[in-house]
Amino acid sequence: MTPARAAAAKNTNIAALRHALRTSQLPQRTSRQLWTGCPLMANLLDALYALALIGVSPWLLWQRWRYGKYRRGWWEKLTGCLPPRPGDQPCLWLHAVSVGEVLLLRPFLTPFRRQYPHWQVYLTVGTQSGLEVARRQFRDLISAFAPGDFTWAVRQAFDHIRPDVLLLTELELWPNWLAEAKRRGIPVAVINGRISPRSFRGYRWLGRAFSRYTSAIRLWAVQNETYAQRLRQLRIPPERIVVTGSMKFDGVATAQCSPQTRMLAQSFGLSSPDDPHKTELVWVAGSTQDPEERLVLQVYGKLLERFPHLRLILVPRHPERCAELARWMESSGWAVVRRSALRPGRPFHWPHSPSPSIPASKPPILLVDTLGELAYVWELADVAFVGGSFGNRGGQNMLEPAALGVAVIFGPNVWNFQDIAEQLCQQQAAVQVRSPGELEAALAQLLATPQLRRELGQRARQFVLAQQGAARRTLDALQPFFARPTAQLHAA
Repeated sequence: MTPARAAAAKNTNIAALRHALRTSQLPQRTSRQLWTGCPLMANLLDALYALALIGVSPWLLWQRWRYGKYRRGWWEKLTGCLPPRPGDQPCLWLHAVSVGEVLLLRPFLTPFRRQYPHWQVYLTVGTQSGLEVARRQFRDLISAFAPGDFTWAVRQAFDHIRPDVLLLTELELWPNWLAEAKRRGIPVAVINGRISPRSFRGYRWLGRAFSRYTSAIRLWAVQNETYAQRLRQLRIPPERIVVTGSMKFDGVATAQCSPQTRMLAQSFGLSSPDDPHKTELVWVAGSTQDPEERLVLQVYGKLLERFPHLRLILVPRHPERCAELARWMESSGWAVVRRSALRPGRPFHWPHSPSPSIPASKPPILLVDTLGELAYVWELADVAFVGGSFGNRGGQNMLEPAALGVAVIFGPNVWNFQDIAEQLCQQQAAVQVRSPGELEAALAQLLATPQLRRELGQRARQFVLAQQGAARRTLDALQPFFARPTAQLHAA
């Protein structure tokens, strides 16, 4: 199918969905007919959540003491006491899990607020890091921790937010959230939806119960046809499913040599990416997780023998691990420079020998221990390794470096981004490796061949630009939710 025909087919699907939402009455069920609407089921879920919370409490306390995690948000999660929404305008409640989902909302919210200026937007997030990013990115919105799926917390949150529409990013399907939305007649939609093979197997085990407990969801805007087919197999009505593409393509920065990147380059004592006199090579290993940092350091040590001007910038997925990582690297004979220790106007100067005990052949590791800067760090790279792909995480977003024209490498375990990874590899726009040995070989080849890494980066950037537009298609599919008067929308 040609791109033009594919676009026409998507537009036809969206038009048909909009017509169905305007003209049809959706099936009505009482709360007793809804799988999660039964008081007994709701009480059972509350009990299971409480037992699970008690069971993981020792681990949560350890994480709080060791890494400073999970210190905030408990009151909101357990009680649903969120900041009350002021005013009586129509309200869109947007829910995102963490940092990645918050960032992909940027290309959606900009046209939404321009098209529907009278609507308020209330954003909830599941993690502390996600909330911090939300408050930086959307300073004029109300942002808060999301309530846990306890019945009392959900009711309280709905009372405080008073939403007219609830949008869930990707696949946040909490039973009590959906049951409460159904009870109040509030339409729900999933945007940028995806359903992994693991989730699909779990939901299929539920049988017809899955389609019943998700009946509050009136629109599933999913990333590709594979996810749409899985939902149809789960007995989701086909007229509620539309393929809009992935908003991750729209949410990545494509502007090269941004002011923030130039500032970082100066702070790090590196050349600007567009400097024709640039002499050093830069490897950025981003979104890494245990044990990937050890793997990266082993490979880096070997590469330095061939590329003595190679510099490594390490950006762990969780900044709270950086203190422990710094101690480990220093005990292993590496000097470490932490991003948080660098000050504007006082650039880092690369020493010939960091210390008497560390030879000049081992330059310091730049450790980025701050939040929200990875998008700019990627642009400093001659080659990028995207972490989370050698462990059990399932990969991280490889589109950020790809959109900037950086040569991208990732490991074998990328099931959370399987479709994107496959498309990049099919377009010869990224390299997937299966072992540390293959990682070293791929890096050595790219570092030694400037033309090869430029071509790889250019193909990656062109691929990302060609896939953009999902945010606009998603907003078009949601138009019936926002165009009709609120009373009609709740009654539909």
